[in-house]
This record gives sequence, structure tokens and C-alpha cells, in this order.
Amino acid sequence: MTTNPAFELVVRRHGTAVLRMCTALLGPGPDAQDAWGETFLAALRAYPSLAVGANLEAWLITIAKRKAIDILRSNHPVPTEELPETVVLPEGLGQLELLESLASLSELQRKVIGYHYLLGFPYADIPAYLGGNPASLRRAAADGIKALRSQHQEAEEES
Repeated sequence: MTTNPAFELVVRRHGTAVLRMCTALLGPGPDAQDAWGETFLAALRAYPSLAVGANLEAWLITIAKRKAIDILRSNHPVPTEELPETVVLPEGLGQLELLESLASLSELQRKVIGYHYLLGFPYADIPAYLGGNPASLRRAAADGIKALRSQHQEAEEES
């Protein structure tokens, strides 16, 4: 009878991918690390009842995504009576052009680019999260990258 691998092996094999997902949604730091830990605590509780042969990485990424969303919801801004005098922008917003370019892409293009280039997933694994097939997702990413390059080139020519 076939069984799922020991949970310790699951953590070793998929821990990095889970941390990348948490970091992508929450940014680097303690929130991402908390989401990573909460993901594996929840997974440990549910692991004994998981079907043998299940796609472990997809299962863990789904849990991580939900844990990250829970943390994002819990970190909502608290209203204050007075606004601060100076606005402090979060670190990393120096490339507003890139953010604007990313916003111009379709949701599918942004997601596929994120899964493939940011999280390092092969195109063959992405349909488990987004649907579709590897060829169509590869095309969406290629079109998105082409659009980003085109916009970047136009911006360079204007300056």
C-alpha cells in the first residue's frame, strides 16, 4: 500500500515554494514567516487525512495563500483622528513605472508571470492554480513580458 511521504520530507521539499508564495503576498519579513509557519501547522493537522498521491505543492500553496490573506485582513489600517503630516511610502515603490506597466496587463498575464518568474513554478504546474493548460499560460506570460518590454522601450525613448 502506498502512503504519503513523511511530513518532514514534505516541509523540506516544498518549504521554499510556500515561503515564496507568502513573501509574494506579504512582502519579506515577519508576516511572511508567520504565514509560512501557520501554513505548515495547518497542513500538519490535515496531513493524516490527505488523499494518497495528492499534489502536495498545490495543496500547500493553497493553504499558504489563505493564511497570507488572513494576515492581510488582520493588518487592516486603524482609523485615526488626524492624518500624519508627512506621507511615508513603503520601501520598493521607487519604480512606479513598472507598477503601472504591470497594472496594464491582464489579470491572467500578471498571475502567470508571478507564478513563473517570481515563484519559480514551471508552466506545467501552473494550471493547478489558475486553470487552463501550460501552452496557453506560456503564451499569456510571453504576451505580458512582450508588453512590459515594449512599454519599457517606449519610456526609454521618451527620456
